[in-house]
Amino acid sequence: MIITKTREEIELMRESALVVSRTLGMIASEIKPGITTLQLDKLAEEFIREEGAIPGFLGLYDFPNSLCMSPNAQVVHGIPNNIPLVEGDIISIDCGALKNGFYGDHAYTFGIGEISEDTKKLLQVTKESLYKGIEEFRIGNRVGDVGFAIQKYCEAHGYGVVRELVGHGLGKTMHEDPEMPNYGKRGRGKKFIEGMVVAIEPMINLGTKNIKQLKDGWTILTEDNKPSAHFEHNVAIVDGKPELLSTFKYIYEALGIESTEEDKYKTKVYD
Repeated sequence: MIITKTREEIELMRESALVVSRTLGMIASEIKPGITTLQLDKLAEEFIREEGAIPGFLGLYDFPNSLCMSPNAQVVHGIPNNIPLVEGDIISIDCGALKNGFYGDHAYTFGIGEISEDTKKLLQVTKESLYKGIEEFRIGNRVGDVGFAIQKYCEAHGYGVVRELVGHGLGKTMHEDPEMPNYGKRGRGKKFIEGMVVAIEPMINLGTKNIKQLKDGWTILTEDNKPSAHFEHNVAIVDGKPELLSTFKYIYEALGIESTEEDKYKTKVYD
């Protein structure tokens, strides 16, 4: 069952999403060769609590940390550890926060120093596909329209679109209806309605779409051990159109990146 949100609830969800956005911006300033994912996880937990929120992933389904940290061939759900990041790595950082009774949940894939041109293009195309999907999240469309847009764009570049892991509705629980696959057929699936809030999150592989899982029960990797990228936003339908609740603004400020990619999907300017 899809649980729609009132305008007031959407604003509360925006606050939760922005805790995550600011956390990822803080992390962006700290990522460099030599730092460990466990160190970054500790910084994130402290920051989220200072923001008056609770780490959304810590203990969720018994996950042991506040961040999912997935380097290189890891797709998602990587567990932070004491292995230092090195020049040329990429790492997907997925973060959640619970505030005012609602969850925020989004992700960004970072390059560590100079990364290969092939990997750089993977990150670029995956992030671009996120906005292709967001554009389809509006009244009159269905779940399949979002998945189709992401799949078509990424497969046109020769990339593998993960099937087993999907985006989802978001609200007072981390995972609500509907599931939001990154593949699909136009006109199929549940209809979008006013007040829906979802997490759209392309998980795209440089090679095969196939994945495998480590014995830790969490970490998902590409079957061919080629890199994978992951970007995620929280989006609401407001007045029939997609509106971003999350932002990469704080990441871009930390990294010195100028971007207008979010402008058409937001009504608020964040400090």
